[in-house]
Amino acid sequence: MPLRRRQVWSAAAAWLAAAPLRAQTEVFPSRPVRVVPFGSAGGPIDALARAYAERLQQRWGQPVIVDAKPGASGVIAADFVAKSAPDGHTVFFTLPLTHVNVPILQAKVPYDPVKDFAPLSMLATGGPMLVARANAPYGNVREFVEFARRQSKPMSYGTWGTGSTAHLFGELLKRQTGTQLLHVAYKAEAAVHNDLFGESLDFGWANPSTARGHTQAGKMKVLGIAGTRRVSAMPQVPTFGEQGFQGFDIDSWIGVYAPARTPPAIVDAWVNALQGITRQPEVAARLTAFGFEPLANTPAEFVERYKADYPRMADLIKSAGVTAE
Repeated sequence: MPLRRRQVWSAAAAWLAAAPLRAQTEVFPSRPVRVVPFGSAGGPIDALARAYAERLQQRWGQPVIVDAKPGASGVIAADFVAKSAPDGHTVFFTLPLTHVNVPILQAKVPYDPVKDFAPLSMLATGGPMLVARANAPYGNVREFVEFARRQSKPMSYGTWGTGSTAHLFGELLKRQTGTQLLHVAYKAEAAVHNDLFGESLDFGWANPSTARGHTQAGKMKVLGIAGTRRVSAMPQVPTFGEQGFQGFDIDSWIGVYAPARTPPAIVDAWVNALQGITRQPEVAARLTAFGFEPLANTPAEFVERYKADYPRMADLIKSAGVTAE
């Protein structure tokens, strides 16, 4: 075969061999995209996922469906995404609970938080708030601790799941102060606040977005915020550290994951889209209103933050004395 013809056939063969890869990486998205948020429909992460979904749909010209799969502290949703096709058409908007807290607390989960996922971006960081009814006879963490110490029976508090960061901080506060505090786990944050206002709970935890709304409505007061700094949504609320309580300086975050083995080009498409959307003023303002500080880092930066958080969270779980039961 003449040299020129051999070269043409070799080029054609190489092009055909690469066709499946091109189909995965060049034409994306090729069908509707599914975004699975942590928690239940109507929750804070669901609302944020819908804001991103709207803009992803505008950017890509494909429907973007938000499909909540609540329950089991996010394990059901995480497992669904882990077992989805690694083609970029299914991603997970989540909190540290599914990838840090639960894997530390539980000896066995149906997915590997590292091997079964491709990190895309950590959109923002923040921390949960300790809250009480507006008529509570205390206005900050120190006053609350003094009040709790005088009670003859345990004070009950609610969070959005066993092993959640709010639960860990609640148990750490209990151990540090010698107060009698009883944890009650709920499937959703809204249910915590319903029982708080109905006086079935003594106090609780909230994400800054919901705390801000309830505070403005005159139904709730915020005693303090966990994490490394105050948040712009409620800058008047001091951190636990500022009030003299140590060990509460671990930030929560909102992260986006795809299934492991998602092609690099599709990962890049997601990262570029998430970073671009996060930089939009209205989205950054929404994240700030939620009580999170916008970040939208790279997959490599996400991994480094995850590696740094994991041992600190393990130490917090040990210090708080929390188990999976």
